[in-house]
Amino acid sequence: MCRRIAALALSMMIAAPVAAQQSAPPPAVVVAPAAMTELAETVRFNGRLDAAQRVGLVPRVSGVLLDVAFGPGDRVQDGQLLFRIEPDLYQTAVREAEGALLAAEAQRELARIERDRQTELVGRQSAAQSALDNAEAALGRAEGDVLRLEAALERARLNLSYTEMRAPFSGRIGSSAMDEGALVGPETGPLATLTRLDPIHAEFAVPTATLRDYLERVEAGQAAREAAVTLELANGSTYPEPGDITFVDSAVNAGTDSVTLRARFANPRGRLLDDELVRVTLSATAPEGVLAVPQQAVQRDVQGAFVLVVGEGETVEQRRVEAGRTAQGLTVIEAGLEPGERVVTEGVNKVRPGMVVDAAPAGDG
Repeated sequence: MCRRIAALALSMMIAAPVAAQQSAPPPAVVVAPAAMTELAETVRFNGRLDAAQRVGLVPRVSGVLLDVAFGPGDRVQDGQLLFRIEPDLYQTAVREAEGALLAAEAQRELARIERDRQTELVGRQSAAQSALDNAEAALGRAEGDVLRLEAALERARLNLSYTEMRAPFSGRIGSSAMDEGALVGPETGPLATLTRLDPIHAEFAVPTATLRDYLERVEAGQAAREAAVTLELANGSTYPEPGDITFVDSAVNAGTDSVTLRARFANPRGRLLDDELVRVTLSATAPEGVLAVPQQAVQRDVQGAFVLVVGEGETVEQRRVEAGRTAQGLTVIEAGLEPGERVVTEGVNKVRPGMVVDAAPAGDG
């Protein structure tokens, strides 16, 4: 009797895990189809963004700072007023120069009248030639005084105009180095820095051999300078607008055997920032049709690369593949897969070959 009870208990212990396994739902995975994709051969480098224009706004005249007409980080337009320096002294200088010029013009007119009178007298032989010569010299000095004072008036007006500091171009401005009421002047240094961020450039160093291959492909029509560069930002996101190669340095850096390239990017929203560190991807060939799967679907072991394929009956199969280059988050499959076959991209660690899975297409919410 005891033996029967023990056998029955053992049978129940064995049957319980089997029943639990049979009743457990299949593991959920995410799959994506192998698809023909237009994909270019790419190479990646570290790069840094460089603003198109960057200036420090230094006052050209001295005086008390009356107004700071912007907030830190504001977008400002070309010609917008940024700082205003007390103008009273410079307005007085303009009026003084205007008065001096009027007096000089009056003296010039008197000198011209005297010259004309002496010319008439000498013509009638009623005056000596020396009197005419003196009148001509006096007129010349008067005209010289007028020219000098015209220049002084122009300088005074320029100095008055410098009391209003305006944006030389549209861009983003930093914080003001001085507050209203401070005494400023050329010796103060920059009051703020104005940066033009649209367009913006990315500079990156390319090994000489890679650059040679790229330029030869450009000449052969197999690659292009336009829309040839993409950016990956610090948080891993990709900037949506491609960039054009606009500059290739004429000298090789002997220490690194590399050449500096520059790419220009449209940046109308100011998303890209001056001096930001980025990852630069250069398309070394024109896009061509290849069979590709998401990069995370390709696994590797001591025998090489493989993917997990979900086939008939939602059953998982391990498939050995020949994996090529990786670009734009996709890996090229040179052999081992057919277009349309579904590969596991998420949940790889939860399944084994031969298991039945609950497969959901990538992107389904």
